[in-house]
Amino acid sequence: MSDVDEFLPEIRQAVIDFINRVPFNKVVGFTLTDITPEKVSMTLPMRPELVGNFITGILHGGVISSMIDVAGGAMSLVGAFRNLEHLPLEERVLRLSKIGTIDLRIDYLRPGRGERFDVEATLLRAGNKVAVTRAEFFNDKGELCAVGTGTYLCG
Repeated sequence: MSDVDEFLPEIRQAVIDFINRVPFNKVVGFTLTDITPEKVSMTLPMRPELVGNFITGILHGGVISSMIDVAGGAMSLVGAFRNLEHLPLEERVLRLSKIGTIDLRIDYLRPGRGERFDVEATLLRAGNKVAVTRAEFFNDKGELCAVGTGTYLCG
């Protein structure tokens, strides 16, 4: 078993706890579905409250960008936890409690139509202070609706 395999349950639980304690994430309804050293996946069921265009019934662009941001932030936490693994868990949590989005770029590729939406974020780089992630946002037909790149303060 590698060091990453042994450390992953600790990372996974810390990321789950962090994401689940954010009130906004609960209100919108994001659910983490997978956390590995390589990716973070989330899902969101469509609800009438999330409609951005009441005529066409498509998902609000702000919900799309928020989901990409939350998934990217979670992925940056995974990278940061791994970079700080030499520190005790309490100190890692304290350092990472100040995580925040520095920059977020979203490219909307098609309208958010569907009954469910999924996002998958990967880590492009995790440094001592900043992490950069890439995320893809899909509808329930597997169509790519948006992509995003996020930069996060994480150290």
